Amino acid sequence: MIDRKATKKRVLVIPCSGIGKVHGLLSREATYLVVDELAPEETDTLCLALLVKGDPEALEEVRTHKCIAIDGCAKACAQKNVEMAGGQVGKAVQVASVLHDHRGAQPGTGSALTDDGWAIARDIATLVASEAACLRDGAEGDR
Repeated sequence: MIDRKATKKRVLVIPCSGIGKVHGLLSREATYLVVDELAPEETDTLCLALLVKGDPEALEEVRTHKCIAIDGCAKACAQKNVEMAGGQVGKAVQVASVLHDHRGAQPGTGSALTDDGWAIARDIATLVASEAACLRDGAEGDR
């Protein structure tokens, strides 16, 4: 008997770069929480810069896996670059939208998160891990 869970592909979680911005740091730390802790067997990530640069392996990965983009701002660089590379974004998460649920929180700086920031990163990661499970099971995420 074939174990269907073992044969399913991992969902790629692609964070924005957002260097020097707390929103970018939140997207990256949330991604690491997902791929290292919350859903390591179901998810993976790759460097957005490789995708932007047109790296053949990165392009192949996004074209053959369902993706979740985590963007720090409304420019949606991660989502747009996955789509321009021919990938399918099953869920697009905006850090700024999640921050609305944390009014008054001080998440930190572009280089270090506060306790508030880590709580927000974990909220984002929990959402992304749940969406990844839905995508792996065949459900379409909300964009």
